[in-house]
Amino acid sequence: MELPQHWPLPEATELLGEILAAYDEPTRRYHDRRHLAEVLDRIEELRDEGERFDPLTVTLAAFFHDSVYDGERDAEERSATWAEDALGAYLGADAVAEVARLVRLTETHDPAPDDHGGRVLSDADLAILAAPADRYAEYVSTVREEYQHLSDEEFRAGRAQVLERLLEKESLFSTPFARISWETAARANLEAETETLTT
Repeated sequence: MELPQHWPLPEATELLGEILAAYDEPTRRYHDRRHLAEVLDRIEELRDEGERFDPLTVTLAAFFHDSVYDGERDAEERSATWAEDALGAYLGADAVAEVARLVRLTETHDPAPDDHGGRVLSDADLAILAAPADRYAEYVSTVREEYQHLSDEEFRAGRAQVLERLLEKESLFSTPFARISWETAARANLEAETETLTT
């Protein structure tokens, strides 16, 4: 799966290669290049549906948002730090800071109402929750593989907490299109998975 057509910095091909190599690490099962491609596709879909945002910073944030992923809690922070360290040679300080801010936002997926870039990136990252049943089941299975160091009991307890926090949200998505198009399917998937964890 090639992604260079999405990469907005043609002069930074070496950096692109380093990022894609990170997504190709063999320990990744869900947070891999396919996930990155799906996020980028959803960003394009939201743009096509009329969302207004800065495509440069949001696209770069998508590339970096899981550039560090090892199951540790500070992966988003380390991904943002990589963006700050790597992008200074190509972008102004304000743009670099915005990319890093957006990457950090993917830890909470809680953008402010006027945070247009944050809303788009957050919704694109969470769009997997609204996937068709077979893709959602594959997503759940690959997430479990990424946490194979946990026992089934530990994983089920942790996963149930994650799903509970998501279902408690007034809305999983922030943009009008995502709320209309993805919310119902996402809640149905989450509720069905929750049932498998608690029975």
